[in-house]
Amino acid sequence: MPSIVGKRQGNQTYYYLVESARVDGKPRIVSQQYLGSAAEVMAKLSGASSGEPVRSQHKAFGDLAAVWGMLERLDVIGVIDEAVPRRPHAGATVGTYLALATVNRIVAPCSKLGFVDWWNTTAGPRWMKIAPSALDHRRFWDAMDRLGINELQAVEAELGRRMVTEFGLDLSALVLDMTNFATFIDSANDRAPIAQRGKAKQKRTDLRLVGVALVVTRDGGVPLLSHAYPGNRPDVTQFTSVIDEFLTRYRDLTEHVEDLTLIYDAGQNSTTNHGQVETTGIGFVGSLPPSDHPGLLALPRKAFSVVDEARYPGVTCIDTTVTALGVTRRAVLTHSPTLHAAQTRGFAQTLAKARKQLAELQARLARGNTRKDRVGVEADIAAILRPRWVDQVITVTLTGDGPATFRMRWRTDTAARTRLETRLFGKRILFTNRDGWTTAEVVAAYRSQAEVESGFRQLKDPHVVSFSPMHHWTDQKIRVHVFYCVLALTIAHLMRRQAEQAGLHLSVRELLAELAGIEETVLLYHDGGKGRPRAQRMLTETTATQRELADLFGIERYAPTR
Repeated sequence: MPSIVGKRQGNQTYYYLVESARVDGKPRIVSQQYLGSAAEVMAKLSGASSGEPVRSQHKAFGDLAAVWGMLERLDVIGVIDEAVPRRPHAGATVGTYLALATVNRIVAPCSKLGFVDWWNTTAGPRWMKIAPSALDHRRFWDAMDRLGINELQAVEAELGRRMVTEFGLDLSALVLDMTNFATFIDSANDRAPIAQRGKAKQKRTDLRLVGVALVVTRDGGVPLLSHAYPGNRPDVTQFTSVIDEFLTRYRDLTEHVEDLTLIYDAGQNSTTNHGQVETTGIGFVGSLPPSDHPGLLALPRKAFSVVDEARYPGVTCIDTTVTALGVTRRAVLTHSPTLHAAQTRGFAQTLAKARKQLAELQARLARGNTRKDRVGVEADIAAILRPRWVDQVITVTLTGDGPATFRMRWRTDTAARTRLETRLFGKRILFTNRDGWTTAEVVAAYRSQAEVESGFRQLKDPHVVSFSPMHHWTDQKIRVHVFYCVLALTIAHLMRRQAEQAGLHLSVRELLAELAGIEETVLLYHDGGKGRPRAQRMLTETTATQRELADLFGIERYAPTR
């Protein structure tokens, strides 16, 4: 039966409502609720106010609790600790440090130096009892030092198995793509050869780059494999390494490799790469540059048929074959009115820019305001006409024998522009060995590349699930950084997928913003005596969507008890 007991602390007695029961044959207290001092108990019984709080605190809760719940569901800490034993005298296990780093990447990306300040603004310290000194940025680095390439691969493989089992991921078709991320590593640093200058996809040509390949599911864009490589290497050169590593991983997940269909874009195309795909016996859906196959582009529009009006309104196709990359395979030539309109708008903007530049050059030559010889002026003209298709539409004539007499005329060939748009715009050539699939299935597979592209855009978002900031300058730590950033993307996409299945159609940012709206309020009371103020914790009022997400991710287990 419940009873009230008093506990003496200093000169004051505090009372608790306790309930006892026999545990293993011995009486034990199984529940305990704080009632307060004698004065507080009397005030509550008489209905009097127990006093106003002297101050309050607001802690981040909902997003942190939901993410932490997903990490526990996959037992991320346990998986990492199994692969990497705890360092002697460490404040926490390696798995704990990487789990904390992953949570921070998802919720509020910051440096390890700023981690402890952010952590103290959250409710996390309430359920993760870690000494503040253990959260020093150097302790994170010590933990990261324990993970080599072999350990990272083992951990990623085990987490992949758990994801497939726990969330029932569909592995029948997977998407491969590659990108690179800018770093701020000093040019003179020779301890990070993985960071190199190359073709920067973020347009930061002044920075060193790290390349990352991802293989993700069509089912929610969940990463199953990541591969980091030097940023100066073209994506196409990494394809064979990624395929070898991926197939090893895939065979560990399922025996039916022949059922797999791999989807990738034309940037991975080469005869060598495609030969490897053919050798493995897996299915593939890729694409070919339309301009490389003028015979297909010349097929009459009347030969096109509707793909699937319900799923892809206005999209038509021709189902045929093509010889490319050393083999003859099925080709689905598609035409999308949406893509056609977008390319028309984009080309109009490109033409307008080229005309403006040509007009400026024409005026400069007319004034005799140039010192360049004919080769130099022709190079300027070629640079203006270099953007795709412009030289097919604009014709430029340069006359004169020297800088003072150079004159230029140019014209836009509207008939050539019309022929270009009719022949090329809106068309894609899909390349596949899935002969039994409908054209709609081939189109759907190719369009699923949006899943991996969405993941890369998410990693480049500076606010949530972000690759940056990255303040590491050795190969080993950069690879660990890539690992927990990809793990952060994995958790975020699993959460989005789970919400989608529950009927909540939210982006990752929208989902985290909704959860972040569930905060923890701490009311601090002072009884006038010495010691720390008494704290009362409660969650803020929630919307219907927030309550649904709270139930979906089970965050009540991390909520404060009153």
